[in-house]
Amino acid sequence: MAIGWDNATQEKFKVLIGKMPVFMRPVAEKTIVQKAEGLVLQDNRSEITEKDMVDAFFAETPFGFQGLMKNDLLSVGIDYTKYGYEK
Repeated sequence: MAIGWDNATQEKFKVLIGKMPVFMRPVAEKTIVQKAEGLVLQDNRSEITEKDMVDAFFAETPFGFQGLMKNDLLSVGIDYTKYGYEK
């Protein structure tokens, strides 16, 4: 099954990856995409939503970097608290 992205979510994802240090971008992008796709497949869906992306970022970002990640999510207009994550 081909997995696509919600357009707005994909644009936010590109901005978020662009905020990372250059040397981390390829690995981070691959890891987050794989996790998000896995979440979508688990639910037998075909589109990555904002929630899938946020869940993937929280699952794959080491705890010590989650503060920066939270700031980046907020900077692109994502309120991660609505998905159950603490400020």
